Amino acid sequence: MAEADKGAAVLSQDSRRRQTSWSTAEAIKGYIRDHGLTSGEPLPTETELCEVLGVSRSSVREAIRTLASLDIVQVRHGYGTYVGGLSLAPLVSGLVFRGSLNQDGTFGTLREVLQVRIALDLGVADELAAHYRGTTNSALRALVTQMRAHSRAGESFAAQDGEFHRQLLAPLDNTLVRQLVAAFWEVHTNVVPMLGIPRAADIDSTVEAHDEMLDALEAGDAEAYQQAVLRHYAPLRNAIDQALANG
Repeated sequence: MAEADKGAAVLSQDSRRRQTSWSTAEAIKGYIRDHGLTSGEPLPTETELCEVLGVSRSSVREAIRTLASLDIVQVRHGYGTYVGGLSLAPLVSGLVFRGSLNQDGTFGTLREVLQVRIALDLGVADELAAHYRGTTNSALRALVTQMRAHSRAGESFAAQDGEFHRQLLAPLDNTLVRQLVAAFWEVHTNVVPMLGIPRAADIDSTVEAHDEMLDALEAGDAEAYQQAVLRHYAPLRNAIDQALANG
């Protein structure tokens, strides 16, 4: 057989193997749905899956690897395979990688991430204002105080910022929104250091905007909250726009 024919045969074999693996992965997802399994519940053993699905052991193993990379299943060595956390981790990983391919792509990706974060925060204003109206929130105020101290010391306050947003959105009756906010915050946090954006002179306004957001929500003022959200993101948005303009 000619070398070209051998190469084509190998590619064809690889393609068939990928197709089989993918169809097996879809079958496993169907099994999870059909049996009403939820996160943390065990799947049948590898041997049982082979019998139930009518596929080879190698197809099941490859499918499990694929599903594990998507957090649809979790392999606990020595214990078995379980339904995964079904998190948005693959989305985060993909966006971070896309942003790392080149600097122009990174700035563009970060601007898109920022636009989504802003849209999500603005979209929940009414629900948050209704929940927080008339309340006091010492734990959130403490996080703002910590952010302020780190900012004045020229230090990162990413951890406190992330915790602030996580706690602020915790009362939302929408798990997907909370997961999306957390996912895009993680992309943001991972991509920003790649850019080398200098600390903006008005970065302190980002910290103070957190206080203003909380003031507005405790007053039940959704519109004031939305304005504070825009002030919160303004320094980074301006830095990204300037970087893109200079690029």
